[in-house]
Amino acid sequence: MNVQQAHPDLKLKQVLHLKDLIIYGVILIQPVAALPLYGHANDISQGHAVTSILIAMVGMIFTAISYGRMANLYTAAGSAYTYVSKGIHPYVGFVAGWSMFMDYLFIPIICIIYSAITASHLFPVVSYLSWLFLFAALFTMLNLRGLKIAALTNWFLMIIMSIVVFYFMGSAIRYIIIHHGLSGLFSSRPFFDPHHFPLHSIASATSLAALTYIGFDGITTLSEEVSNPKKNVLLAAVLTCVITGIWSGAQIYLAQLSWPDWGSFTRGITDEATRNSALDTAIMSVARRVGGSLLDVTLTFILLVGSIGSGVTAQIGASRLLYGMGRDGVIPRKFFGHLDKKYSSPNYNIIMIGMVALLSSLLFNYEQCARLINFGAFFAFMMVNIAAAIEYYFRKKRTIRTLLINFLPPATGFIICLFIWVNLPLMTFVIGGLWMLAGIIYLAVQTNGFRQPMPDINFS
Repeated sequence: MNVQQAHPDLKLKQVLHLKDLIIYGVILIQPVAALPLYGHANDISQGHAVTSILIAMVGMIFTAISYGRMANLYTAAGSAYTYVSKGIHPYVGFVAGWSMFMDYLFIPIICIIYSAITASHLFPVVSYLSWLFLFAALFTMLNLRGLKIAALTNWFLMIIMSIVVFYFMGSAIRYIIIHHGLSGLFSSRPFFDPHHFPLHSIASATSLAALTYIGFDGITTLSEEVSNPKKNVLLAAVLTCVITGIWSGAQIYLAQLSWPDWGSFTRGITDEATRNSALDTAIMSVARRVGGSLLDVTLTFILLVGSIGSGVTAQIGASRLLYGMGRDGVIPRKFFGHLDKKYSSPNYNIIMIGMVALLSSLLFNYEQCARLINFGAFFAFMMVNIAAAIEYYFRKKRTIRTLLINFLPPATGFIICLFIWVNLPLMTFVIGGLWMLAGIIYLAVQTNGFRQPMPDINFS
């Protein structure tokens, strides 16, 4: 029994203000979120990576409005699962939650992969395969020992990351001015190349670049602790997406101006693995061009540290989610609901996720993992937009004013998220579709063929 159950009159203090929420959102997303995506997004979009990031930002702004409005109705929940369950139907809510659950599993995988990529760049004498095993073991051992990344560490990392990003951007500005003059800083080409603007390629890149914003919805989990939550949660979610989009877009814009020949990263490379490796480390190549080996090593190191921090946190988050479901008897309690006596950690879940993450890191590359994370996230985003439209428009008195205020924003968010989602590759839909099918089958078993209510599960 927790404190609130024993003393139902106790409530969380509403001490968080708008700036606190925005800073929390930026920490969740990370100031360097767009940099690992640069090579692949620029290659797929054929030199329009910054355009892809900004298109995704528009969809995230409208989706953030829907999240904020749903958080106003259900302040104690803060999850796509609950919002969709309340707004549409509990079965649809479960499927939305199940899609987000895929993210919990794939984020540790992509962190292992990117940690190995950056470590291989710093220490090429050690093989990429060896790094995969090392980081999978490191994440698992840290979590088994009950070691946590403290909030103070997150603040420190955010400050250091921001300093390194400013260092990178300053070096890029200096490089551009030296080689192209002050006017070289102002160009429409990263946004729109009149000689070559492939819409389908840009749409495909947008479905990858959208990973930049994953995590903004974590703001809604703090609704109970926010002063003036009806205003501040919505504003914080929107402003976090805007700040992230402008900040990330500026980084990629300068990278594109510093290295305008986007095709040169992979020109002449026919081997797929070598090609992917070149795109994985493209941002390091830009850093070396504009700031020499010092910036290359500094940026790579901070990307490595950030990836390790995210990986450790993501693995424990996934294991805790499984523990909660196991404790409540939704999945086998004996295995998933087990806690280590010494460290009070869900050790069976941690080991299982570590093994799954390692095996998956051998099968997938960085881009494939990013796409799969977006598959689950954007399905949930679409459902939250629909839920917001139902709650605020279809269940209210419908007028021209409510059409503009309560229907158009979630409808716009849904359409842009759908645009991003449908432009994911076919293989992503095959793998993601199989995951969704497994969830629907599980739901059917749990509800006796959809004849019984779904047990309440906390996916937040």
